[in-house]
Amino acid sequence: MTTKYKTYTFFYRTRSPFSNWHPAKFLGENGVEYNCSEQYMMAEKARVFGDETIREMILMSKDPGEQKDLGRKVAGFDTEEWGKHAKDVVYRACYHKFTQNPKMMAKLMETAGTLLVEASIHDKVWGIGLSEDDPARLNPKNWKGTNWLGEVLTKLREDLELKRV
Repeated sequence: MTTKYKTYTFFYRTRSPFSNWHPAKFLGENGVEYNCSEQYMMAEKARVFGDETIREMILMSKDPGEQKDLGRKVAGFDTEEWGKHAKDVVYRACYHKFTQNPKMMAKLMETAGTLLVEASIHDKVWGIGLSEDDPARLNPKNWKGTNWLGEVLTKLREDLELKRV
């Protein structure tokens, strides 16, 4: 995906609507209300591995940091298995988040023509392993991570653009 785009929209902090930690109430396809896409992601992680105890704790939590910590405690977690589900789970979370929050949808659509990039120095799976202010971020060859979140958000935006045509 990186070769298609020549310009980027970098994000990281919770204040960005593209962050999984950004406050955003929405209903999932199961009718459950979530307070952010991180909560959805971690609850689905627990569901995938059949850990209803942790899932319920995640659903009761209002704090994305706590939700993430609980997600790390999912019984039976397997990185390879989660990798088969993770992008789809986050795509669904972001679909609900953006389609149910018009101001956030507008922000997403404003990024048209760019690749969204999570500039997280701490995350080499969902982000690029570089910070928002690191000049090396401007060249994808320097990225130390896979940018899964940015790819999911870019795909979602492209899919939503097609629906508008």
